[in-house]
Amino acid sequence: MEVILKEDVNKLGSRGDLVKVAEGYGRNYLLPRKLAIEASAGNKAVIEQMKAASVRRSAKEKVQAEELSKQFDGVSVSFQRRTGEQDQLFGSVTSGDIADALAKKGFTLDRRKIQIHEPLKTLGEFTIPIKLHKEVTTHLKVVVEKEESAQ
Repeated sequence: MEVILKEDVNKLGSRGDLVKVAEGYGRNYLLPRKLAIEASAGNKAVIEQMKAASVRRSAKEKVQAEELSKQFDGVSVSFQRRTGEQDQLFGSVTSGDIADALAKKGFTLDRRKIQIHEPLKTLGEFTIPIKLHKEVTTHLKVVVEKEESAQ
């Protein structure tokens, strides 16, 4: 089955691409979620318009991502967590926690853009990459400290 992608789909293609997919994947996943349209004769004529709009939109998003990247210079977030023996954390610091901390500082950022492969479970300083655009990645300093217990 041939479809025209309306949105970027990981490991498949970008907006406006004509791709060949399995029948079930196209019919049960891409089409119902409006990620793609069937590649009929009429829809193929629309591809060029979609690609031109996509290029303009992508350029605009890249400029916005670069501006946001500059705002991240010197920004760091810190967390205080309870620890056990050998300074292992009770729990962890996740991308959702980092996104919430950034929201408190005035940055609206989707947690999925924070490229943390596994939650932080130890104390220390970490540099976490944040993918703002497919061509723009910035880094954020995350500090995990020991919570002072009141005794």
